[in-house]
Amino acid sequence: MLKDQDRIFTNLYGMHDRSLKGAMARGHWDGTAGILANGRDWIVEQVKASGLRGRGGAGFPTGLKWSFMPKASDGRPAYLVVNADESEPGTCKDREIMRHDPHTLVEGCLIAGFAMGAVAGYIYIRGEYIREREALQAAIDEAYEAGLIGKNACKSGYDFDLYLAHGAGAYICGEETALLESLEGKKGMPRMKPPFPAGSGLYGCPTTVNNVESIAVVPTILRRGASWFAGFGRPNNAGTKLFGISGHVNNPCVVEEEMSISLRELLDRHCGGVRGGWKNLKAVIPGGSSVPMLNAAQCDEAIMDFDWLREQRSGLGTAAVIVMDQSTDVIKAIWRLSKFYKHESCGQCTPCREGTGWMMRVMDRLVRGEAEIEEIDMLLSVTKQVEGHTICALGDAAAWPIQGLVRQFREEIEDRIKARKTGRMGAMAAE
Repeated sequence: MLKDQDRIFTNLYGMHDRSLKGAMARGHWDGTAGILANGRDWIVEQVKASGLRGRGGAGFPTGLKWSFMPKASDGRPAYLVVNADESEPGTCKDREIMRHDPHTLVEGCLIAGFAMGAVAGYIYIRGEYIREREALQAAIDEAYEAGLIGKNACKSGYDFDLYLAHGAGAYICGEETALLESLEGKKGMPRMKPPFPAGSGLYGCPTTVNNVESIAVVPTILRRGASWFAGFGRPNNAGTKLFGISGHVNNPCVVEEEMSISLRELLDRHCGGVRGGWKNLKAVIPGGSSVPMLNAAQCDEAIMDFDWLREQRSGLGTAAVIVMDQSTDVIKAIWRLSKFYKHESCGQCTPCREGTGWMMRVMDRLVRGEAEIEEIDMLLSVTKQVEGHTICALGDAAAWPIQGLVRQFREEIEDRIKARKTGRMGAMAAE
């Protein structure tokens, strides 16, 4: 269990002062100039050594990503872009950082920007986050006034400007290249890769896109040492992590814990357990709506980190844990996610544009039991034709929840179809 003195986010619940004065009292902006004085290469090496993997869902090693940025400029400016478009259903960890501890992010932007030779940073915040934008803008203004960012930031000789850009509520703009398109004032539609953003990103310049949490933890890692951070969690799954737990638990919450904590300990310790007791657990989506669900048997030994969940054909994603008890109609829950992905597809790729609607309509019939048993396998084969055949991962995100449902709860789908055929549907919970 994570001790209080090891928590990076010391004001996650807004109990303390979120202003610059309050942040400094809690140890932020402490010796930032000294960190910058160690140079770009040292910072990147420390982030690599800490084992920090991206907190936005994919879990790509952060230090490695930073090292892709060109060492010397070819005349083009370089940019840091922070993805604060937290639109994954079930996810609300970055919101708490920006609302209550915004200076962790502002300081992180300065250090990350310096490490990559960026002339400016852009934080792209989702359209629905109005109060969070206000809190973050206030923190940015305070940092400018104190000389911590802007010209000669922290008296380091480095100039760094930080801008806040507000989205308009499109899920697709959480995909890094669609986010860049939106920042440039165009439609939020993903770009083909390569070129990757490190070669040609914002305005065709070298750019790195990182998640809010990935950036916000960096200053503390550098202050306390890479080995301190690497000491949490299993190998290759290092550090502390924000988990957002919602659904059928007694006390839904966002909490900072160490990686590789067991799911059961996470729920029992911080959420007062599953509603109606552990035996009442039916399924858990461990990492936001786009990762396949786990059944109750898997939940018994589930370890919350990238590798264990990948081995179970699921994923840690954004660590948004959605808990479902026995009262849940899982088929209807996945239908609702299908509806979301159909609505949010940008329509650029045919498999996703056509497939998301098709999958939703089949799910619609499965919820009511108005389908043939053979259609389950047909639906599964269509998810395979969408998955991996689109420019961005939205096609995968639409396919995976359905694959998870069929893997874990095929019998329930079949029972509903049979019950409809025999006229026993009235006794079922779905009606």
